[in-house]
Amino acid sequence: MKKIRLNTEETELEKELENGEWVEVPDFANEIKKHQIYARNTLGKNRKINIRMTDWVYNKVKVVAIQEGIPYQTLISSIIHKYLTGRVKIIA
Repeated sequence: MKKIRLNTEETELEKELENGEWVEVPDFANEIKKHQIYARNTLGKNRKINIRMTDWVYNKVKVVAIQEGIPYQTLISSIIHKYLTGRVKIIA
């Protein structure tokens, strides 16, 4: 039988599996459906909007976007999306 050679990443994954660091996703079919809906919503037609914000907020958004390596419009869209899906809460 031919021995399979694993690269560094594959070796790390194998160790993690052996150590029980990976767990099975409960209700895997439902998780797939949920993420298909996320993908459909994400890949839907984009709309342009105009938004007013202070210079401080605008500059801060641009800095964070640069740190994340994404366009600032994408960051703003992501923040709004996360808020609307309940993954970000506003603390008043």
